[in-house]
Amino acid sequence: MDDLARAAIARVDTAGELDLILELPSHLRDALWRVESAGLRRLDAPGGLVVAGMGGSAIGGVLARAALGDRASRPIGWARDYGLPSWATGQAMVLCASYSGETEETLAAYEAAGAVGAPRIVVSSGGRLAAQARKDQVPIIPVPGGMRASRAVGYMMVAALEVAALCGAGDGLRAEIDVAAAQAEELLDEWGPEGDPENLAKSLARDLHGTAPVIAGAGLTVPIAYRWKSEINISAKVPSFANELPELDHNEVVGWDGALERGSFSFVALDDSDLHPRVRARMALTLKLISEQSSGCYRVETRGETRTARVISLVVLGDLVALYLAVLRGVNPSASPAIERLRRELASA
Repeated sequence: MDDLARAAIARVDTAGELDLILELPSHLRDALWRVESAGLRRLDAPGGLVVAGMGGSAIGGVLARAALGDRASRPIGWARDYGLPSWATGQAMVLCASYSGETEETLAAYEAAGAVGAPRIVVSSGGRLAAQARKDQVPIIPVPGGMRASRAVGYMMVAALEVAALCGAGDGLRAEIDVAAAQAEELLDEWGPEGDPENLAKSLARDLHGTAPVIAGAGLTVPIAYRWKSEINISAKVPSFANELPELDHNEVVGWDGALERGSFSFVALDDSDLHPRVRARMALTLKLISEQSSGCYRVETRGETRTARVISLVVLGDLVALYLAVLRGVNPSASPAIERLRRELASA
């Protein structure tokens, strides 16, 4: 009997998180249409692109940078704070990404961008950010409401890619996005609830269940590792951590010597076919060393011919693994009580 079949998921997934994961391919395609419908004008930004956002709204910009790789011709950075990086001047394009439109850090970054005279574009489902943008006649890329911010990852990633192309910070990747959407449909069939009961996503979730997963990325997969960590945190409500190779070989690998004394930790390395050969060698050796002190070590590789498809492949896998972990724990993947409490207390502070 499949403990991760659709019926088992439905018992805890009361808000339909699974359906939103399965809709990622259509989100990617719809995002292209929404950007085009926004009527954005090409505006050269010699200072590059800054994506200002937090949490699930911000990850799209980081994944977009990974998809571009060396096709990014100007700096692409992010602001996860109440302001902008020091290098962001009036010559940089600022994409203010807040799914709700109520993220206070992003609202502050929007104002900071206006103060330095930087051109701005907003991507949001509404809220104060969209209202202020309409008042200031700042272009808005609208995204549909009714989901938590991290489920809008397809919209946020495509918006960042399209704005990068419009401001001269990167190549246009529309064809790659279409290909990635088609591949994602195949992977969702393979790894989804109707897939084989022992498919990769379900098997990995069962192996990680009861542990604190540590996710390691390298090169293209560094931001995807952070995505996995964040989705496991928010969906399964368990501690999870992210790091990157080769950096972790200079510090974290030593800490695993005491892992078994501190609890049950698992390790997942996110591999990619385009990694530097020395990094791939390090990954194999690191897995070997950590396996002796962990509750389990696993290596998964991107799928796809293009960078965009490879990024999306592991986003799909990680989102399903996090959802399946929530099901195995019997917790609602859409509930975020700690975040809601934090927001309430901040509002009264």
